Order: sequence, then structure tokens, then C-alpha cells
Amino acid sequence: MPSAPAPQENRYTPLRFVLAFGVVSMLADFVYEGGRSIVGPYLATLGASATVVGAVTGLGEAVASVLRLASGPVADRTRRYWPISIAGYAITAVSVPVLAAAGSLWQASLAVVGERFGKAVRTPARDTMLSHASAELGRGRAFAYHEALDQSGALLGPLLVAGMVAISGYRLGFVVLAVPAALALVALGVVRRAVPNPAAYEAAKEPAEEPEPAVPGATMATEPRARLRMFRGFSRRFWLYTAFTAASVTGFATFGVLSYHLEVRHVVTPALIPVVYAVAMGVDALAALGSGLVYDRIGFGGLLALPLLTAAVPFLSFSTSAALVWVGAVIWGAALGVHESTMRAAVADLVPGERRGTGYGLFTAAYGITWLGGSTAIGALYSLSTTSIELFVGALQAVAILLLIPLLRRSDRSRRRGRRR
Repeated sequence: MPSAPAPQENRYTPLRFVLAFGVVSMLADFVYEGGRSIVGPYLATLGASATVVGAVTGLGEAVASVLRLASGPVADRTRRYWPISIAGYAITAVSVPVLAAAGSLWQASLAVVGERFGKAVRTPARDTMLSHASAELGRGRAFAYHEALDQSGALLGPLLVAGMVAISGYRLGFVVLAVPAALALVALGVVRRAVPNPAAYEAAKEPAEEPEPAVPGATMATEPRARLRMFRGFSRRFWLYTAFTAASVTGFATFGVLSYHLEVRHVVTPALIPVVYAVAMGVDALAALGSGLVYDRIGFGGLLALPLLTAAVPFLSFSTSAALVWVGAVIWGAALGVHESTMRAAVADLVPGERRGTGYGLFTAAYGITWLGGSTAIGALYSLSTTSIELFVGALQAVAILLLIPLLRRSDRSRRRGRRR
């Protein structure tokens, strides 16, 4: 009887793996963030209203998040993290350049949502692999390094698109993104061969704080009540943190709506709209790195800045003053950096290691559903007045701060106990 093949060893250190995956994400971000930088005005040229842009971009974010309720548990059950990640990146690589061929609003909208579907497929598996490497590096630091590289592509992509728009309009901006899309898939294959088993980085997993007992024998594939049981086994702090995130993101406008405003009010020229987005992405990268390091040092206290940043966005980004719009891009990018680094890091600390894919799926589903509702509402309120948007966003951020306070108190108690030891 032939012996079983020896398990493949990882050739990259955890740090090198995080950085290499960051390069893959950088190339992917070059593609989809380059595309997203002009989606709002592009949809406007096809006849979309502010409400439609808010709904389409919000639906895309909801799809990117809600479908992780399926992709997260599938990743946990099958442990096929690499094939799932590769499939998701491939979907995105195709969806963005195809926008150039859209002949109607519904076709363009379908491609926008399709790109976000690719993100839904890959993200829980990818984040789970990164979380294994982060056990040694530190949660906040690992996700911050990855996000900083990721966002460097989000800075360069819109700048390239801006040049293409200046030359020949929005469609050429989408076509040119086929090149980095192909490079992203090649780089992903290289990392896959070098690190076949990311779970090996995390030899010993520590349980999350105060987990509820898991239900014995519950699997989504075999149990009739699996859809309910998937919500069990997570701590009260996880659900409180999810509620805080939901309240905050409901008042966070998508760039699709913000860029729609820039197009229809002629605040800046079309070629400058992706440059505004590039500025936001550059700030996003710096904020992601900084907020990740702050999280490792002081925990949830670093998240207090998020509602304050979000509340300031509508006062700046919906202005008809070009100067205020540029400032608004900086604030919006800083808030997004916190969303995309520290928020993911915190989930890894609140969820049992063996259910991390499901935990990411639940968290991001709540994130996406509330962002869909919020972006649609902001788009609808735009037709009334920007003042109504300011009041809507301000009220939600006040709620978010109230939800964060219990997490801050618990974090302070934990740090005091650690000092006594």
C-alpha cells in the first residue's frame, strides 16, 4: 500500500506571506478600486439617479458582505481556502474590464455587483489564511501591513484611470485594467505554491473571550437547524461589536454616491474624480497602518475616532467647494482605513479560531446589509438636501459611540487585570 504523500511545507515566513499576499491584493485593488473610482459618474452617464447609484453601489457592498455567510462556513468546512480565494479573485479580474462593454445601465450595474460577488467569495478564506499568519505578528500589525499594501494598489489604479479618462473617457479607464487583473492572478499562483498550508503558522490557537458553548454535532450541511446554530458559539462582545460597526457604517456613504455628486454638480472635472478617490485611498493606506498599530496597543479605544470621522464626511464631501471636497476625501479615506484593517483584526480576537471563517461571514454580512440600507438612504436624501444627510449620519454616529462604550469599559478592565499579573 503506497504511503500518503508528505505534507507540503510553507517556504515563506509569516511576515513574508502577509507581504506577498499584500502584493496580490495590491494588484487586485489596482483593478477594482480603479474601476470603483469612476463607477458613480459612469452610471450617471447611463442615466442613473443618485438613489440608483446609492442602491447599486450599496447592493454591491451588501453582496460582498452578506454572501460571506455562505462562503465563510464553506471555507471552515472544506478548509479549501486557496481554491476559494483563487475563484474569487478570478471573478473580480473579469468583471471590472467588462464594464467597458456595458451598453445599458442594467448591464453596468450587473458588472458592478459581479465584481463585489468575487470579493464575497474570496475574502473569508483569504482573511482566515492571514489570521493564521497574524498569530505570530500581532493581529493589528498583520492586517495593517496587508491593508497598507492593498491600498497602494487602490492609490495607483485610480491615477491610471484618471489618465485614461482624460484621454478618451470612462470606457478606456475600464479597458486598461485588464492588465493588472492578469498580473494579480499570476502573483496569486506564485504565493499559493510557496505557502500551501497557512494554518501551519498558527500551531496553538487560544480561545476567544467568553465563547458560548458550541452545539455538538451541528453542521450546516447535515442539520435542519444549521442556519440558526451558525449564530451560536459567539460571545456577547462579538455581537456588541457587530452592532457598533453596523451603526457606524450605515452612515458611511459609498464613494459611488460621493462621486455622483461631483459629476452632476460639476464640482471637479471628470478626469479629477478618480484622483479624488486616489487621495482617499492613499490616506486609507496610512490610516490602516496607524490604526492597526494603535489597536495592538490600546484595543477598542482606537475605534473611538471612527464615528467622529464618519460624522464629518457629509459636511465636506457633499459641498460644492472643491477645497472642502478634497478635505472630505482625506477624512473619508481615513475612516475607510479603520474599517478595512482594525475592524477585521478585532474579529479575529473575538471569535473562536475554529469558527473564524463563519465569524467573518456573520460580521461582514451585518456590515454589508447595513451599508446597503445606509447608502440607499443617503442617495434618496441627496434629492432632498445635504442637511438631511448630515442629520442622518450624525444621529447614527451618536448611536455607534453609545454601543462602543461597553466595549471600552471591558477592554480597560482586561488591561488592568493584565498589569496585576
